[in-house]
Amino acid sequence: MLLKSTTRHIHIFAGDIENNELVPSESQLTLDVDPDNEFNWSNEALQQVYGEFDRLVEAADGEALTDYNLRRIGSDLEHFVRTLLQSGQISYNLRSRVLNYSMGLPRVVSESD
Repeated sequence: MLLKSTTRHIHIFAGDIENNELVPSESQLTLDVDPDNEFNWSNEALQQVYGEFDRLVEAADGEALTDYNLRRIGSDLEHFVRTLLQSGQISYNLRSRVLNYSMGLPRVVSESD
């Protein structure tokens, strides 16, 4: 059985990709960030998410690989993405096929004359 955690912007699978197929694994986690391309990402912001993922996985080292533990990591990463958006490190992709503003309405900066 494939264990997974899926939030709006973070998908974590207990598995590895082999020949474009996801193969369940008890020792490998695969992270998919923002699968709907709702945000504009810089490489630096994306690396921050991967770093936070690594930190959370390391903090959970020794715990059983369960749905609950994966959901906790996924939820913490979802909150981390929100902080990146609120701090202006990422922004909404207004050309995305999905415009639901799930992390709050985008900021609009007006041009003052």
